[in-house]
Amino acid sequence: MDLDKHPCFSSTARHTTGRIHLPVAAKCNVQCKFCNRKYDCPNESRPGVTSTVLEPDQALTYLDSVLKLVPNIAVIGIAGPGDPMANPDETLKTMEMVHERYPDKLLCLATNGMNLLPYVERLAKVNVSHVTITVNAVDPEIGAQIYQWFRFGPHTYRGVEGAHILLTNQLEAIKALKAHGITVKINTVVIPGINDHHVGQIAAMCKELGADVQNCIPMMHVEGSIFEGREPPDALLMVKVRGEAGQYLKQMTHCARCRADAVGLIGQDNSAQIDSLLHAATVPRPTAERPYIAVASMEGLFVNRHLGEAPALWIFDVRDGAIKLVGQRPTPEPGANDLRWHELADTFHDCFAALVSGCGPNPKKVLGECGLRVIAAEGLIQDILAYIARGEEIPKMLLHRAGSCNAGKGCGGQGMGCG
Repeated sequence: MDLDKHPCFSSTARHTTGRIHLPVAAKCNVQCKFCNRKYDCPNESRPGVTSTVLEPDQALTYLDSVLKLVPNIAVIGIAGPGDPMANPDETLKTMEMVHERYPDKLLCLATNGMNLLPYVERLAKVNVSHVTITVNAVDPEIGAQIYQWFRFGPHTYRGVEGAHILLTNQLEAIKALKAHGITVKINTVVIPGINDHHVGQIAAMCKELGADVQNCIPMMHVEGSIFEGREPPDALLMVKVRGEAGQYLKQMTHCARCRADAVGLIGQDNSAQIDSLLHAATVPRPTAERPYIAVASMEGLFVNRHLGEAPALWIFDVRDGAIKLVGQRPTPEPGANDLRWHELADTFHDCFAALVSGCGPNPKKVLGECGLRVIAAEGLIQDILAYIARGEEIPKMLLHRAGSCNAGKGCGGQGMGCG
């Protein structure tokens, strides 16, 4: 791999080589006061924005189609719309699949670094070559002014305590990345009156740990964020800040503050064709190996049964634009924990998806890993399957969030079914 082909790290490569961001990381573990993550926003070009969020297998399908259209892509990265390492399962599975299929491509990710350290070795194994860590302060007192809250492990922190935890994890992650030979870029959002006088100290400390380059980014005015009314830095302040930081770290000055679903050359907006490929990847489709879809229904007319409650699933064939009932198939008996969901995946091995009214996070995860996607929705079976048969997205008004069954604290998620 030619490491000089990364357009974010090379001011010359940005004119000839493109990158693609795969938006698989929805959750974030830090709330920055300058950020408002509006996922589905086609008109804003900034971090935290994407037209949709993909599952790992969907991301690979999308990548395959984009590379046929944009052959000069050299870099495949994950940068949100949340934080990649707040979504480690989705991020790492995507990276592993991409590396297996495209071993010649550069892999990178951008993270706040809070939860990066435990996964550095796995990232190195899939040959991630570049990692960007956003470090906005190396003084927790300053960090406390920039972030609203921090989530680390099962706990949520605020103020100086949370900023200290974030900083500790960031610095340890930089050291670990460099120990594995991974190039490290430091992103620093410059906020007048808070950290503009502090950026040189950030550069100095990160340089000492081995960081390679720094990208000083002027804070954007983002509607709906806590800092919505704060003035962004002007050009003169940015020149001053970069001059001070440049005494320690090489400065990147061509950043375009890319979306989490950016494709192509830096500064180039996604085309309508790219956007259509992104949305097409989210549409569940039958394959030769999995021609059917399973539906949780009481009477075979409506999607109205929780996966855990269903003693059987109705099987439909939706190939070639037609909808045909194939029959019913019993589900495994409740009470076997994860084994139940593995058995269900085996029983429905010829189904590409399970359409249910609700499903807990654990069965969704287990079934997804076995190749059976869970779609949570409610309505007439024929109406919902008609969209799938035509290869169209299911309207959002019909969908629920799969992996969140809303059963309440009384449900232990043990595969027993809901009462």
